[in-house]
Amino acid sequence: MKSWILKALAPLSLLLVSQLSHAVDIQPNTLYPQVELDTSMGKIVVELDRTRAPITVDNFLTYVVKGHYDNTLFHRVISDFVVQGGGLELDKQERPTDQPIVNESGNGLSNLTGTIAMAREAEPHTATSQFYFNLVDNEKLDPSSRRWGYAVFGEVTSGMEVLQAMSAVPTEFNTTIEWPDFPVTDIVLKKATLLPRN
Repeated sequence: MKSWILKALAPLSLLLVSQLSHAVDIQPNTLYPQVELDTSMGKIVVELDRTRAPITVDNFLTYVVKGHYDNTLFHRVISDFVVQGGGLELDKQERPTDQPIVNESGNGLSNLTGTIAMAREAEPHTATSQFYFNLVDNEKLDPSSRRWGYAVFGEVTSGMEVLQAMSAVPTEFNTTIEWPDFPVTDIVLKKATLLPRN
């Protein structure tokens, strides 16, 4: 059933991503593009895996190049679990997104320490712009024979110490957006940049 759904939805998602890639330069011929995230706590560089997660990588890079992630908040920090961002303005309002993409969680990449993956709602094909970093090995977020997982699409190549520092910040239940695990002091993603090809 899952494979049938993926086969049915994949052409539509590929068409959408293809149209987006013509509108912005997301290095379509680079198999392992790199993105620098300049945060209020330091810089993080991730290497993305287009061979395993082409739809997810193109989606993420489209948001990067369009400036969607610039001046957004990391709004979910759970020590020994994840750091999540990519969706909230500095005033804590949700930033508009493009259409959801197909879930590529069955691509062979696992939610291990230092990987980047797509956040989503309960339904499997609901990822848009929000992403998270795995602070520990979170294989429970991988797919199984009975459920969809969360799609990993790259890994941190530098700045893991920045993520560890983020994981130690005090958090609270934010009453403005009714969201738990929200940093007491804002952690800002100031700028996301697609790095030049190696």
